[in-house]
Order: sequence, then C-alpha cells, then structure tokens
Amino acid sequence: MTRLWVVVPAYQEEALIEDTLRALAAQRDRDFTLLVVDNGCTDATVAKVRTFAAGAPFPVEVVSEPEKGVGAAIDTGFRHAIAAGATLLARTDADCLPLPGWTAAARAGLRDSRGLVCGQLTARPDEHGPLGRASFRAMVVLGACFGRIRPAHRRRHGYLAPYRMHAGNNMAITAELYQAVGGMPRRPSPTDRTFMNRVRRHTTAIVHRRDMVVQNSTRRIRAYGVVGTARWYLDRGAGRCRVDIR
Repeated sequence: MTRLWVVVPAYQEEALIEDTLRALAAQRDRDFTLLVVDNGCTDATVAKVRTFAAGAPFPVEVVSEPEKGVGAAIDTGFRHAIAAGATLLARTDADCLPLPGWTAAARAGLRDSRGLVCGQLTARPDEHGPLGRASFRAMVVLGACFGRIRPAHRRRHGYLAPYRMHAGNNMAITAELYQAVGGMPRRPSPTDRTFMNRVRRHTTAIVHRRDMVVQNSTRRIRAYGVVGTARWYLDRGAGRCRVDIR
C-alpha cells in the first residue's frame, strides 16, 4: 500500500493559504494526508488551516518548525510524514495553486519512476498582470537553460543524471529516496538546486511531468523586482532588498 502525504510550508500566509487549501480540496485524487508546517507564523495562517481541517475531504495535520527557512520546514514536514507511514511525498507552497490533476499526476509519476518527479510551473492568473506573468515565464525558461549549461552541474562532477529544472513548490519524491539522499538542506531559500543535485548524485530516476501543474505566485517579482528575483534564484541574494517572503 502506498500512502501519499502533501506537505505545505507556511509563513505569514493568511492572505493566500485559503486559496491553496481550496485548490487541494479540488483535486481529483484526494487520497492523501495534508500536512501544513507552521514556520513561525504570528498571523492567522494556522487558524485558517484548522478551520479548513474541520470540513476537509482528507486528513489535515499541522506541525511547527520554528527554525527559519523553507528548507528546515520541508525537512521537518517530510520526516514527520515518513514517521507517520508516508511512502510518497509531494510538496507545494502556501501561495500556490495546484491544478485539479496535480496529486494524480504526482502519484502516477512516482509509480512509474520510483524517484523524483518535477512538475510544470505557470504563473497565478490573479497576480501581477500580464507583464509579471511574462517575466515569470521568462525566468523559468532562463533558469532551466542556465542550470543545464552551468559547468558545476555537468555529469563529470559525479552526477548520474542530467540537470533538470526543479521547483520545490511542485515536486514529489518517494520516502525511500528522500531519506537516502539526506533530505532537504535545512537552510533558507533557495534550496531547490542543492536538493536536486543531491538526488542526481544518487539516482537517474528523475522525471518531468507536464500534467503536474502548479500556478506559482509572482509576488517575489513585486517584492524584489525582476533583477532581484533573478539574483535570488541564482543564489546570490536579492541585492538591497530585505523583504522576508521565504
């Protein structure tokens, strides 16, 4: 028997998390447990999750991880799920909208690959307007291209598989593989590239599914600007910006 858990890290997300919860409730495959990781919220985020849980179409749990950063929150969430019996793990973020076929695609991808599944990212249609969405698309494409040509990512450095664009807010992995690679780096964002490279050193079982779609928030562009966002995704900070949106 396979047990799927969906893990969502959350920090000060009272404005957006209800949209994410509704998107998860609209999944065609709802045979999963939802785990929200409270990463030090002081707003109404957790209260909104508990209100949703009372009528949710699947079990909902909340755990706390006070150590700042999405890496620590995800690692705590995944390990909690594994300890509770999870064999399949999926992740999205508390400002994202998984499309209705998301969990079904994640489950199918894990069944076929028994490894890591990377999904497709698009921009939320209710944020930032056409220019922001176009900027987001461009950054996703450029990030994927940069990752493939970056000398440090070449297979001569001990990687078993080619580099793939890995968005932490749209991924799924088997519990066995997650533990084998040592888990998510317990650090602030961005953690995706480091985690992907841990997986690449361990296995070739990495697949991309275009039907595993999450609509991503473009608010980082609004907070950091296009240049600052690009710097942040390249792990060079966001310049002078000090906005903490984790």
